[in-house]
Parts: sequence; structure tokens; C-alpha cells
Amino acid sequence: MGKAKRAALEPAAGDDDALVALLAAGLRLQSSDALWRVSGNTLPHRALLREAGGAWNRLDQCWDFLGEDPIAKLAAALRAAPTPASGHNSGEAAPETPHYWGHRARVRERVIKSGVDALADYELLELLLFYAIERIDTKPLAKRLLERFGTLGDVFAAEPAELREFEIDQKTLILFRTAREAGRRLAERKVKDMPVLTNWQQLIDYCHAALAHEKTEQFRILFLDRKNVLIADEVQQRGTIDHTPVYPREVVKRALALNAAALILVHNHPSGDPKPSRDDIEMTKEIRKAAEALGISIHDHLVIGRKGHASFRSLGLLS
Repeated sequence: MGKAKRAALEPAAGDDDALVALLAAGLRLQSSDALWRVSGNTLPHRALLREAGGAWNRLDQCWDFLGEDPIAKLAAALRAAPTPASGHNSGEAAPETPHYWGHRARVRERVIKSGVDALADYELLELLLFYAIERIDTKPLAKRLLERFGTLGDVFAAEPAELREFEIDQKTLILFRTAREAGRRLAERKVKDMPVLTNWQQLIDYCHAALAHEKTEQFRILFLDRKNVLIADEVQQRGTIDHTPVYPREVVKRALALNAAALILVHNHPSGDPKPSRDDIEMTKEIRKAAEALGISIHDHLVIGRKGHASFRSLGLLS
């Protein structure tokens, strides 16, 4: 490892007037042989620091400069930059510090003290955005996203093209996909290897997490053993926005392969309305007829919409 990387960072030495200019701007500067770091009140000077050749160090929350001593260049840029009171008469007060300065630290402190349970949806989204978008106020963006898409689930499931109008980058898109998949897996853990008929609401929650925000129809099958424990959850078919081809023979074939004693059929309606269609009812009858001929029960067929679900058994469509 080179000497520059081994050396400890120390307060920088340089022209006294230049250092005074940096300190007056709220900036602190440390250096080693070939590395200069500027920290402190960097937010209002970020454009200046970037133009001077600095690179934001997210891990250490400072601006790194390699090579040439940047003190003189930074001091000159600071002197040339408009002061907060420029353009005001001497009797006018300088503009106040933006309200969002220190906001992220206040939100984190609030979460540490009180937890996340009391946070509104936009605050949860704002908090997530902290870790994808640096150094801006993310509250307005969080509110705009929820206004556009409706719910956290809809935001996380939004297509890249839909998010483009909000200038969402790849890092933020990955964060959304990760949050959505984490929610699905947490819901899945509550129903896996357990008798699903005695954990019905948890099953509904899982199906909702898995399907409610899909943009096209999916037909899933929950395969159960003789004790109604979930053996497997599989996507049997994927379709269009309003249709999924389902083949009863393939459903029964897969159930026999898994030695399943019962099935719960599940599919989503991307339109949001979970009311079963005539095609849904006819398809369910065909699957039930094929399955029961081989001793396999159909416990229910759930249709999942964005804000609710429909149960064939509750509606009397499996009687």
C-alpha cells in the first residue's frame, strides 16, 4: 500500500487567507500526501466543489481531491461566488437556511427513538429514498410518487418507463424492486410449512403481496398436502392484462407430480376489480372436474385485486 494511503489525514496547511476563506464558508480540510478531503457545510457549495475537481465520498460524507492542493482554487471560487446576502439591500435580512438542511438526520433520529410504525406512507418512502438519492430533499418526490401511483406497492411495482418522468435512476429502481421482493418473502414465511386453512388471513396477505400490483395476469397454484400444509406455490401461466390461458390437464399433472391432496387456485386482475369473470368461473369448473376425478380437492379460487380479493368459496361458486 502506498504512502499516501497509509498516511493519516491531518488538518491542511496552506495560505492563511485561503484557509480563512474555507473556514468562513463552514468547510474543513484535511490532507495526506496526495489526498485532500473537504467536509463540514458542503451542501451549499457542492456545485463549486464538483467543478473544482472534487468527488463525493458517500462512505465518509466528504469531498475527495486527489493530487494538487485545492485550497487556493477553492478559496478563489468561494470569493467569486455570490454571498447569501447578494442582491439585497443592506437593511434586508439574508435568506434563511433552507428548511430541509439537517432534515435527514432529524428523520433518522425520530425513527431510532420511536420506530417506523407511526410513519405515514410518504415518510416511509422518503426514508427509503435517502439511501438511493444523495443530498436532496426527497419528501416532495415521495409525495409525488404516491400521488401518481396510489400506494407504496404500486410505486415499488411501477415500470421503468413510468418512473422516467420522475428521473428515477437505476439505483432507485433496484431499491424499489428489492423492497417489493422483501415484502413478498416476509409474507411467504408466514404461510410456508403451515396449515394454510388455519392461517387464512396470512394466506390472503401473501397472495396480495405477490400479485396485487402485477401489470399482467398470473395464474398461480398453491399445492397442499393431506394436512393442508403448503407444499409449493407456483406460477402456472402468465397472460396479458386481462387474460391468462389455463389448461386443466397441466394443473392436474403438476398436482400429481407433487403428490398434492388439495389445491388453492389464485390469479390477479390487473384492472383492480377482483370480481370473478364468466371465464374465471368456467375455467374453475373445468379444473375442479379434472382434479376431483383423481381425488384432488379444490379448496378455493382467489381473485386478487389492488384493494381486495374475491373468494369463490365465499361467493358460493364452489358449492
